[in-house]
Amino acid sequence: MGKKTVILYKTTTMNDRPNDLLRIRPEIKKTQSFDTMSVEERFQNETLRPILKLQNPLLIEVFHNYIEKRKGVFYELSLEKKLDYIESSLIKDQKFRNSVKGMLIGHFTVAEYGIYKQQSSSLNKRMMNLVIERLKDQVQLLEVPLKKVV
Repeated sequence: MGKKTVILYKTTTMNDRPNDLLRIRPEIKKTQSFDTMSVEERFQNETLRPILKLQNPLLIEVFHNYIEKRKGVFYELSLEKKLDYIESSLIKDQKFRNSVKGMLIGHFTVAEYGIYKQQSSSLNKRMMNLVIERLKDQVQLLEVPLKKVV
């Protein structure tokens, strides 16, 4: 029997990355925009929150991996200590922090990146605060070790 080769390719040739990125982002109904909002607050609500919601399953998986690489100490902690662990991991571990930032920045459009790079210091702070709060709010998903896939 002969092997069949299947070649997959997109039929459109134009790069529509900005619209593709915006299209896959979930809508966040609670978010509002006002003319008086700062650039950072508007960016947080219109860009960061939807990207975080989109990336949430990956964020949970990445944090589980972070826990596992540190011998699972997290699982033995009290709830209060687990919340502290989440916060300190994203504040003190620069390598992990940069990895998480990359997961989010990779979903920016070029226009959004232009805004981000002008305000990167304050937006990085907002970004990490959102990630910390999101993980803390879902700590129950982090309380048991992941099952190993064989």
